[in-house]
Amino acid sequence: MTLYERTISISKKRGYSLKNLAIKAGLAENSIYDWKKSTPKADNLQKVADVLHVSTDYLLGRTDSTENVSSNTLAMDEALEDDELILSFQGKEVTPEYRDAILAILRTMPDRDENGKEI
Repeated sequence: MTLYERTISISKKRGYSLKNLAIKAGLAENSIYDWKKSTPKADNLQKVADVLHVSTDYLLGRTDSTENVSSNTLAMDEALEDDELILSFQGKEVTPEYRDAILAILRTMPDRDENGKEI
């Protein structure tokens, strides 16, 4: 699988279109589409990997693990405070009303430690 194909695959799993992913990473809207033909700059690749919470090695095909040691510690509170949180279900964007309801439910969930015990 190519860099471009891996980026498409993981972005769909994370609920991003390539356009939204590029914008979230601070890149030009259509810049990721250029990855079909050319290799991105290292800093742009890192920005996209950070948004997708994977390593650059995963995107480059050097590993099949989507675990990113530096990014997998993202706290739920940080994600919930992000005004640009994008939610999708079955490839369709969730309406703002459903998004707000989902976030309200998640905010009421008790904090849990790494073993799943309530804190």
